[in-house]
Amino acid sequence: MAKVIICADDYAQSAAIDAAILTLIERGILTATSCMTLSPRWAESARQLTPQLRTKADLGLHLDFTQFSRTMRVAHPVLVLRSLTGLLSTQAVMANIKQQLDAFEDALHTPPDYIDGHLHVHQLPIIREALLTILQHRYSHLAPAERPWLRISSPPVESGFKARIIHWLGAQTLKQLATKAGFRVSPLLLGVYNFQGDAAAYQAHWLHWARQLKQLAISETDLPPVLMCHPARPTQAIDPQDPIAIARMIEWQVMQSADFSAWLSMADIQAVKGLVKG
Repeated sequence: MAKVIICADDYAQSAAIDAAILTLIERGILTATSCMTLSPRWAESARQLTPQLRTKADLGLHLDFTQFSRTMRVAHPVLVLRSLTGLLSTQAVMANIKQQLDAFEDALHTPPDYIDGHLHVHQLPIIREALLTILQHRYSHLAPAERPWLRISSPPVESGFKARIIHWLGAQTLKQLATKAGFRVSPLLLGVYNFQGDAAAYQAHWLHWARQLKQLAISETDLPPVLMCHPARPTQAIDPQDPIAIARMIEWQVMQSADFSAWLSMADIQAVKGLVKG
């Protein structure tokens, strides 16, 4: 049976996103969710992450520099350009990361189970080095298996141009630096697509990702690959600021169905957590 961490991004971005994620965790479909701890909703959203729910899913920090960030908020293209040209302030980056980690720990009284990034910003130059410096300082007292793991945004090469760009923006370097620093990393990221199409198209993507998953040679000692998703319950008012609002509802339509749960089982796909505490 192929193991995979099925991870929903953007927890705390909106009530509709939270409701979808919580339901899918309860049903055993999702085994991880990435939290936006600077969102105005975070305090309310965090209260819904009960101890019982935490036994079913890893809770991670969705590192954000472009949406809710306070100390520095930059449009994604500008952030990428400044990071690649060395124009980001390391001090400002570190302050932003610490603020988000503090918000996570203050609300949930535990370190995050893993770290990833909104729009994959955690792997950009300057940000990735600052992140690892902070993680080493905060969590060096923990055994390697108990430290937050890092989600590496490295889709299979055959996933298309968008996937290659995501990988090129720092996946391999982050993987090398994190491993050297003593942090576990996920080996591969599935779930990349263009957010276009209807429910049938999204189901077809899952069939493709399942085939890719079955072709992977993953050691039992490695973390499983991650398959990211972005579900949200349907709402009457579409958020004009959310470019993937429609895609989120289509993902929910597919993933919440009984047919989808049955398909996962028939496809010999087991959704698992990445961090086992104790």
